[in-house]
Amino acid sequence: MLCQFIFKNFKSYRDETVFDLQATSIREYSERLLVSEGDAKEFLPISAVYGPNAGGKSGILEALNTLISHVMDPIKYIKHMSPSTISMKHMRCPAFAFNEWSRQEPTEFTIFFRHGAYEFGYTLALLNGRIVFESLYRKKIGRGGAAKVFERDLDKVTLGSALTSNKKSVNVEVNPQMPYLSFLSLTYNFDIINVAIEWFSECLFINYANLSGSLLRVLATEEDVEKTRVINMMQEMDIPISDYIIEYKDEAKEEINKIYLVRMLAGKEYKLNLLEESGGTRKLFGLLPLILITLSVGGLLAVDELDAYLHPKLLRYVIKLFTDKSINKENAQLVFSSHDISTMKNDLFRRDEIWFASKNDEGASTIYSLYDIRKPNGEHVKSTEPFDKQYLEGRYGADPYLSEMLSPTWEDSI
Repeated sequence: MLCQFIFKNFKSYRDETVFDLQATSIREYSERLLVSEGDAKEFLPISAVYGPNAGGKSGILEALNTLISHVMDPIKYIKHMSPSTISMKHMRCPAFAFNEWSRQEPTEFTIFFRHGAYEFGYTLALLNGRIVFESLYRKKIGRGGAAKVFERDLDKVTLGSALTSNKKSVNVEVNPQMPYLSFLSLTYNFDIINVAIEWFSECLFINYANLSGSLLRVLATEEDVEKTRVINMMQEMDIPISDYIIEYKDEAKEEINKIYLVRMLAGKEYKLNLLEESGGTRKLFGLLPLILITLSVGGLLAVDELDAYLHPKLLRYVIKLFTDKSINKENAQLVFSSHDISTMKNDLFRRDEIWFASKNDEGASTIYSLYDIRKPNGEHVKSTEPFDKQYLEGRYGADPYLSEMLSPTWEDSI
């Protein structure tokens, strides 16, 4: 499970920013929380980020994806290329641009996650495409403090006992653009590294503002039972397909040519090219297999603009797949950004599952949860209050434009 993500000096986020999936002490919908074995700590199955355009909603997910890509891309690419030909362009992190000094400072990421019986803390700091600091710590859940697995400061790497106790010679020299965590995974077979990498490998990031056909290829690798689940789920969302057919450009089935959705009407079968379907249908068809994969392995699914092309009813359906523990049996998590205020309801979310992103007068983004907000009298927003209505009224501070639009004089000003 993702416990906490901290980042600094990335795009519009100048200052240290904490995105927390640890459940607070509030008790609404406590039955759906993800409970960690070992110490019974509770974590959130979903987190939704709202806010105005250019406020920083996507930046949170992009920061998370950037860290995950830094770790996983070298591992993926090495299977097809030699280390000397790997492109490390993804290692360049855009720093905060609206001052004179941020571009001279590193972009920093720290992530805490739990996998198996352990909690890991991983930090990566980059400046001008080079790794200037990196560390991995691990602790047994329910026991003492964290122990160092390795720490890297510029070109100097120091190893913890977990990597030195086996008496193997471990190389501490690595490409300045290559994460040492990735290097260890590629070069050695340490259980401690394998467990950490497995968690990263189970994280999926999707930007569905523009649906990518390549994401649909996952359908071709699924077993028949998964195909049946995709069809059944689409039927549950009132998309009455009876089958789908995949045509390939080659006999090896490595490249998809066309995908057809099949409908039965009045006893007759009709095939329609997926590209001719609505944007919502195309999005769901690409998204559902990835949801099923995430739910089956207990991974993390991060989706930018999950609401794009989706009816609010369908968005609620997707959210409830992760909040229903009879379905989400492996502690999977969903993190997404959204513009759809109609789903910002107290019958769907806990207060600590709703986050807001906004910019200050210096162009720097900040985030905070609905639970963090205090009324003038110091009280929290109550769980029974109309979240969407109060957000539109500007009470939560993340969208000053909407509160102006709702004023009686707004129509007269245009």
